[in-house]
Amino acid sequence: MKISVIGAGSWGTALSQAIFDNNHKVLIYSRSETVRDEINNFHSNKKYLKQSNLPLGIKATSSLEEAVDFGDVLILAVPTKAMRAVCEEINKYLKKPKFFIHVSKGLEMDTNLRMSEVIQSCISSKNLKGVGVLSGPSHAEELILRHPTVVAIASENDDLNTIAKQIFQNDYFRIYVNKDIIGVEIGGALKNIIAVGCGIIDGMSLGDNAKAALINRGLIEIIRMGKKLGANELTFLGLGGIGDLIVTCTSVHSRNYNCGLLIGKGDSLEEAVSKLNMVAEGVRTAKVCYFLSKKYNVYMPITENIYKVLYENMSLNECMKNLMTGITSEELNKFE
Repeated sequence: MKISVIGAGSWGTALSQAIFDNNHKVLIYSRSETVRDEINNFHSNKKYLKQSNLPLGIKATSSLEEAVDFGDVLILAVPTKAMRAVCEEINKYLKKPKFFIHVSKGLEMDTNLRMSEVIQSCISSKNLKGVGVLSGPSHAEELILRHPTVVAIASENDDLNTIAKQIFQNDYFRIYVNKDIIGVEIGGALKNIIAVGCGIIDGMSLGDNAKAALINRGLIEIIRMGKKLGANELTFLGLGGIGDLIVTCTSVHSRNYNCGLLIGKGDSLEEAVSKLNMVAEGVRTAKVCYFLSKKYNVYMPITENIYKVLYENMSLNECMKNLMTGITSEELNKFE
């Protein structure tokens, strides 16, 4: 099978190797000609993955049209803020129906749409065979080393779920099928907010007790919002929920955790983002989810306080005081 990976960041690169290991032909699309040339000439992508040593058969292009034409399946590995623009451009080049699988974990600003909804709104229905999301506890830095990784493919399209397993699954990368695309997308997006909070806790040296509590209560908030948006509550006990939450909140590879860590040590949001030099989706998702919680009247105190730290200059001490002394959901008799 021929697979096009749209996006040459760390995750797109690592996925390309897993796909190639399964004897599929892979073409990576990169906007950067420098990254493209490094992949083609040196078989690495050191900007995003220092330990990358890619198979010789993986090729890259800076022509989106070429990438769209090449693949039977398109894997979208771009930041959420770029998803709409990329899909609108892809739609111009589509000549026949194709499957789309995205691996982006966030919500679109202004519209509050999940990424599958963005794709469906941009790609002509006649050229969209199906859309799904690949998500779960996974860091590119480990997958590129072929360390055991287990994630979920979520789609309402049975053919897409079957094809996704054929594309990705091998002896180090296992894929579980989940038809609850809403739950998997919400779990993947909202866990990034909690990861920022966990980084802040470690940056302030507040200990494991506080971090464990934040992860637990953060999961409750994710479940509340997920149920409100139509997800199955059990999804959040799986790979796309608690699995992804744990790894993102505790790993040194996590951009969102590291963003929070820098803020907890005293950096401003702007300074932290600049030092990361990569996208921390939780920063944008915190804003989207905060306004969603107000729109749907969902009680999300962790999300609200992290939003206020990031965007309203709330002090970290005030944030922690609010979380420790605020009204509980039980007192509000409000578990939505």
